[in-house]
Amino acid sequence: MSLYAYLVAGWLLLAGFFGVVRSRDLVHTAVCVSVAQSGTYVLLLGIGFQRGAGAPVFAPGIPTTSPVVDPVVQAMALTDIVVSATVTALLLAIAVQIAKRHGTVDPDELHALRG
Repeated sequence: MSLYAYLVAGWLLLAGFFGVVRSRDLVHTAVCVSVAQSGTYVLLLGIGFQRGAGAPVFAPGIPTTSPVVDPVVQAMALTDIVVSATVTALLLAIAVQIAKRHGTVDPDELHALRG
């Protein structure tokens, strides 16, 4: 299971980076960055997976001898989701503002932004 998760995570990261490099549209670039960031979710899934382990919930009545997954990896995955949503929203907002001011989202046609 974990080797498959690492391969899928690598494929998503490479597909996202390839899309960013080949993109001719700012919205497409933002979507490709989001795809690359989703590869990190799968990577964290592969790192934190333990066969037969339960949720890290410690309460009276739940035996503490059973194996549990690492809660730090779960917290990192949730943080990654929040950061990804924020970055995607910011990139799309920038693309909308560029489209309003310059009338295009093609990076090659944005001559006013060059120094």
